[in-house]
Amino acid sequence: MSTRLLVIGYGSIGARHSRLAAALGADVACVTKRADAPFPVAARFASVADAIAACDPRYVVIANATGRHADTLRELDRAGFGGHTLVEKPLFRASDDMPLARAFHTSVAYNLRFHPHVQTLRDALAQRPLYSACFYAGQYLPQWRPHVDYRASYSARREEGGGVLRDLSHEIDLAIWLCGRPLSVAAVGGHLSGLEIDSEDVYSMLSRHERCPAVTISLNYLDRTPTRTIAINARDLSASIDLVNGTLTLNGEITHCGDDRDATYRAQLQAWFDRDASSLCSFDEGCEVVRFIAAAEAAAAERRWVDLPRL
Repeated sequence: MSTRLLVIGYGSIGARHSRLAAALGADVACVTKRADAPFPVAARFASVADAIAACDPRYVVIANATGRHADTLRELDRAGFGGHTLVEKPLFRASDDMPLARAFHTSVAYNLRFHPHVQTLRDALAQRPLYSACFYAGQYLPQWRPHVDYRASYSARREEGGGVLRDLSHEIDLAIWLCGRPLSVAAVGGHLSGLEIDSEDVYSMLSRHERCPAVTISLNYLDRTPTRTIAINARDLSASIDLVNGTLTLNGEITHCGDDRDATYRAQLQAWFDRDASSLCSFDEGCEVVRFIAAAEAAAAERRWVDLPRL
């Protein structure tokens, strides 16, 4: 019997999840207003509850706007859904959304955990003390979606969950996954450029983590040349990853990776379908990212270090 999957939201990321899940053998349906979604039942559903009743899915991907994630999870809960949910990153727009009764298992779609270079790096760091780490991501927002006016995208609107802290929160998740639970953070950032948006376009953070005393995370919507890098110094190891160019460097030895943009998404979906939680971002880990974002915003606004006590 095929895996019954419901995808809620059919923008670019919802379309990618749908296409890859179908290729993996899933029976895919969508909650969307788009009539061009290439799945026979995609346009039938007026609500999440209708879709759950009609399809009885065991798996649900939530790929609508970040600001709607919490309400969508509540709709699933009210509809009696008891299966597995994969929520596009970040889990919630604000930390106030986090207290949520759940009758189903929820993971968060931080697919960069499944990049082979990231997996190799995590294995290399497993038994080593870490001394410093730097995570950087930048890309010019008007170039993100060539056929969409960036000013009309959710990225441009803070209320919908836009802004670099949430759009580029992969780096925050990777910092926590590789360097341990965050202890405190200082930050500067906001809407600093001439982009016509009301969300933040630059953020730089310095944080202390359980495994690493000095972590920097820099995010922006401004780099005309897309950049995504990681650099970590550990005992007897200097490591770096260039995720755009597909290179991993361990103590000067360079390894290249093929350019398959679907590979990490495909691996994430397969792990989710297989219920292999070894690399999936859990609900609690997703909440940790949301807490970190809230702490960084407070640190920037109040110009002070902000502690992140253990939950």
